[in-house]
Amino acid sequence: MLVFKKVAIVGVGLIGGSLALSAREKGVFHYIIGIGRTLRNLQKAKELGVVDNYTVNLTEGVKNVDLVVIATPVGTIIPLIEKMLPYLKEETIITDVGSVKGEIIRKVDKLHLSNLYFVGGHPIAGTENSGVEAAFSDLFTGKKCILTPSKQTNLSALEKVKKLWISVGSEVITMDSELHDWIMAAVSHLPHIVAFTLVNFLSDIDNLNKNLFKFSAGGLKDFTRIAGSDPIMWRDIALMNKANLVDLIDRYQKKLNYFRELINQEDFSNLFEEIQKSRNIRRNIIK
Repeated sequence: MLVFKKVAIVGVGLIGGSLALSAREKGVFHYIIGIGRTLRNLQKAKELGVVDNYTVNLTEGVKNVDLVVIATPVGTIIPLIEKMLPYLKEETIITDVGSVKGEIIRKVDKLHLSNLYFVGGHPIAGTENSGVEAAFSDLFTGKKCILTPSKQTNLSALEKVKKLWISVGSEVITMDSELHDWIMAAVSHLPHIVAFTLVNFLSDIDNLNKNLFKFSAGGLKDFTRIAGSDPIMWRDIALMNKANLVDLIDRYQKKLNYFRELINQEDFSNLFEEIQKSRNIRRNIIK
């Protein structure tokens, strides 16, 4: 089911590379151009069959394409769109995969694209690994992809992007961009901040160089797996979703202080209840 004949992927890493692999496999993309900053990664992408051709020149790479997928850190998305606009043919669709949507949608709407179309997207999929070598075609199978149209979103473009994500195995959900950002702050962005903080904290308190981490079992490794995520990507996410994230960090700290008091006061009953509650919720999440 060919949806887009010629596609440019800006940022051929885990997400962009996986989308290219899967869409080609499903016959949704015919010809793929990889665009990025480093030739080494782009050359590897071609060797792996992720892209057909590549360039480090954004304005050359997006000429005459039907779709541009921006799979770069969220802080770069608007500058990239602004730079490519004069070089796109009419009715080109631009979409992204960023996990913060509100600010991006607001700024794109102010550009008044007229004969060009933007559809905000966020596949809820990924691993702690990055780079094109981490890409695989089944990444999106059974995962959710959130699309965040605004009042200015072209409905035909929205439908095409929806078909793309369905074709690679995703369950597509449309949602208001502000609601999306609050939900992602709670279930994704905050957990990453907690993991980053815990790993750094344990390193900081290891002042006797006993290498605490060599004594850790599976629990710490499982809990902190996401601490290995890309630092540029997560720096940009944290800053772009600042209001939601700061609010949730403050509320999380209150909950952590509550646990501290239960332990300090040796409150056996309430401490048990809190742990039991968490255990039940976790089991339901897995189901």
